[in-house]
Amino acid sequence: MGLLERLDKKNPAANAGPAGAVEPDEMSVLRDRVHLEVVETLNKREEKQGGNTGEPETRAIIENALEAHAGGMARPERMRIAGEIYDSIRGLGPLERLLMDETVTEIMVNGAKQVFVERKGKLVLTDVTFFDDEQLLNVIDRIVSPLGRHIDEANPMVDARLADGSRVNAVIPPLSLKGPLLTIRKFSKSPLTVENLISYGSLTFKMAAFLEACVKGRLNIVISGGTGSGKTTLLNVLSAYIPHDERIVTIEDAAEIQLQQKHVLTLEARPANLEGSGQITIRDLVRNALRMRPDRIVVGEVRGGEALDMLQAMNTGHDGSMTTGHANSTRDMLARLETMVLMAGMNLPIPAIRQQVASAIDIIVQQSRMRDGSRKIISISEVLGMEGDVIVTQEIFTYDYGDGRTPGRFRPTGIKPHCCDKLSASGAGVKDEWFS
Repeated sequence: MGLLERLDKKNPAANAGPAGAVEPDEMSVLRDRVHLEVVETLNKREEKQGGNTGEPETRAIIENALEAHAGGMARPERMRIAGEIYDSIRGLGPLERLLMDETVTEIMVNGAKQVFVERKGKLVLTDVTFFDDEQLLNVIDRIVSPLGRHIDEANPMVDARLADGSRVNAVIPPLSLKGPLLTIRKFSKSPLTVENLISYGSLTFKMAAFLEACVKGRLNIVISGGTGSGKTTLLNVLSAYIPHDERIVTIEDAAEIQLQQKHVLTLEARPANLEGSGQITIRDLVRNALRMRPDRIVVGEVRGGEALDMLQAMNTGHDGSMTTGHANSTRDMLARLETMVLMAGMNLPIPAIRQQVASAIDIIVQQSRMRDGSRKIISISEVLGMEGDVIVTQEIFTYDYGDGRTPGRFRPTGIKPHCCDKLSASGAGVKDEWFS
């Protein structure tokens, strides 16, 4: 006798076992049956009403359907299944539980049956699965559609964000051979502060005080590092030091920067539509931002020709601007900036490009993800200018890696930055003891 026939009997105890429990495979049959029935009910109701059914009414429909099919099931179990069905229909399905988990910093879906998460910098395989690839595709579509973006075989990759700013990337077949792939970089519900980073061991108080002075003193800052090294997090933390009486324009592929100031204008790039037109790039937005009378421009990440426009903005009165970029070291970041300027299609000589870089950038902060999963600022360097055809930098703070017997440690190099005079003149206090 099948599950539904047994549950329809009048004796609940005989139907559901001693604790109202149901076998796992039978639970799946019940969930699928109720899910299908609820979707059909909602479709008919919304077609008749001409709008989406609200959350309370949707939950009531689910609970009524479960009551009809599994009235003898224990209430906690029935409520759990009701929650799963609601998340599948209105939310992000099995991912809702992971999104609510504060210990999870990243979610990596490798097809319908394999979901990894990052906890404390380590990757962990979870027991979360989707019914099938179709359910996963529906979840991806539910994320990207409200943003005016689309994903299909003709456009099988997309960048998006959740309502809280969490970064989303999705890749589907035919590019992915393992089914739909979804990566979510979660944002903390409460933005991190510099005190949090100090307590996590990402930097020291002296480093934080110097970076605070650099932001308040309107130095141009580039944060570099590898993927997942915490560049955007650090950018968010440093941006908190920007005075509230300044007009700030932020520019990103998908809006992630969470500024707390009142006068913030957020610009977001737009991909091409189905006809292949209407694309607005980061470079377009940087050029447009110059006409918006910004005090500072904050670019989430430079990865192409927009680097040239960003450097020109830094060189033409928009002091205190900030951005991030992918690089493994300070010197690599300078080399990458040269390459990105060339990607703008301008046939500029290398010495001219280096002169632009040297005059635009004041501070480069190098971020790294360590083997134990922690994130640390391993270098803070000052750009001094040109010496011949070479950009000259000097390291202000560095991180000495341990040798296995002794732990790593932060330390100042003992060099007092040349920018101290500029910082003092701007009113940003600088203490010699930070660098000794």
